[in-house]
Amino acid sequence: MKALGVTGWSGAGKTTLLTKLIPLLTGRGLRVSTIKHAHHSFDVDKPGKDSYLHRDAGATEVLIGSAERWALMHEIREDDEPGLEQLMAMMTPVDLVLVEGYKFEGHNKIEVHRKGLGKPLLCREDRSFIALAANYRPDDVDLPVLDLDDVEGVADFVMNYCRSSKPEELAS
Repeated sequence: MKALGVTGWSGAGKTTLLTKLIPLLTGRGLRVSTIKHAHHSFDVDKPGKDSYLHRDAGATEVLIGSAERWALMHEIREDDEPGLEQLMAMMTPVDLVLVEGYKFEGHNKIEVHRKGLGKPLLCREDRSFIALAANYRPDDVDLPVLDLDDVEGVADFVMNYCRSSKPEELAS
């Protein structure tokens, strides 16, 4: 499976871009999944529900299934946090996995940045970035600069990335 990160500092617009980009990509025939990194504890379950009680009792995994969806919750407990590659190995194969976060992992990434964010560009220091999506044009970036407000243009870039057997060719 191909993975492509949509990465940047908090407040840059990563989630906004992804929620606009996903329907464009699926509308063009791609099967897309996402992975979102959380920097804090989170829970998709509700206290008091049976599945919550199962986990609270010590179950390592609890799978909830219905006619509409299923969800697998895995308690890490004493294990280390899994890396992106481990998480992707647990997913059903698709054409593209869009990864929000994981900015310091080595997969190919598009940086999302906004003028006035007050944070440095990550793509200047990290060669895993293949493009910058921004609402301005920095002078000293040696990558394709995509207009953050032109989601169709970003979708075109992502489609080309998916078709490419050598993603590094996109930077030329």
